[in-house]
Amino acid sequence: MSNQRLISSDSHVQTTHDAVKRHLAARFHEQYDAVVAAEQRAVLQKFGKERMAMARMFTHEAWGRPGHSDPHERLKDMDRDGVDAEVLYCEVGAFRIYHKMKDCWREAFGAFNDTLVDFASVNPRRLLVSYQIPLIDIGYAVREVERLAKQGARSVQLPSFPADLGLPDYHDRRYDPLWSALQETGIPLSHHLEVKSSLGEVYLRDPTPQKGIHNSLPCTALAETLGFWILTGTLERFPRLKIVLVEPGLAWIPFQLDVLDSFAKGPYDFPGLKEMPSFYFHRNFFLTFVDDARGVKMRHDIGLDNVMWSTDYPHPATSWPHSREIVERQFQGVPAAERYQMVCGNAARVYGL
Repeated sequence: MSNQRLISSDSHVQTTHDAVKRHLAARFHEQYDAVVAAEQRAVLQKFGKERMAMARMFTHEAWGRPGHSDPHERLKDMDRDGVDAEVLYCEVGAFRIYHKMKDCWREAFGAFNDTLVDFASVNPRRLLVSYQIPLIDIGYAVREVERLAKQGARSVQLPSFPADLGLPDYHDRRYDPLWSALQETGIPLSHHLEVKSSLGEVYLRDPTPQKGIHNSLPCTALAETLGFWILTGTLERFPRLKIVLVEPGLAWIPFQLDVLDSFAKGPYDFPGLKEMPSFYFHRNFFLTFVDDARGVKMRHDIGLDNVMWSTDYPHPATSWPHSREIVERQFQGVPAAERYQMVCGNAARVYGL
């Protein structure tokens, strides 16, 4: 096990608005600052006391390490943990901020992604950033995918719940040029675990110190995203799309697929489908997990080709710096070839490593 290659399919990187502005023309800085400040005020007004109190309670080893934002330090932390490569998701949700910059949203998104290009450029083989693609102008989204593809992008991130942003769901035909571009470039698209607006009230009502009730809910909310992709027939029209659900865990998936298949066999009509819903899941979807021994036992029900391990560095669920011990424990009794698929083989195939 000591020489087993590990690829994390979900880790995190922090950047700053000042870093983004270094890629943005000075004439846009005032508008950029105003929109960011307004967004921060709105979040603090609604969630401020709770979020600040919760942040102070995290004391796990990875919290606050310079590797969160410094690529050189990140590589050192990866070496310490025995991780060869990571797919990185940025803490800044550009989708929820930049579209409000009426005069410079395109420039702001470009500057944001260029900041992430800088991070990855330190070692592009090991640091695989998932670049965020805006959906308010599909022509621009296609051009951004093509631009980033030329710079070696291996992953792009899209909102998990476009309706939360006032946008159509992913079966809408306006997105077809984007799906075509992603098919042609071969770049996987990711939906990272995120908090739906409707869960905000649960957050405020949750009396537990680290908001454990609220934080247990977003993973299965991705069942909505899964349903919109599969049951609308979009994947019948775009069969080569690769879609990664990031951080949802594993064990709930077999039940969800059983539900969808039973619907398709029963009274529900899904005109766009030629196969059972589970067929599209096994062909087009991938899942990431950190420490999910029950899900690992269910790997054949989920699909051995569909499962990708991760460290979630530096979030509270992270396996850093004990990833090898945790992998060894949760994969006990799993044949070596199957373990290889889950801890590195599937990720290497999906991301072209």
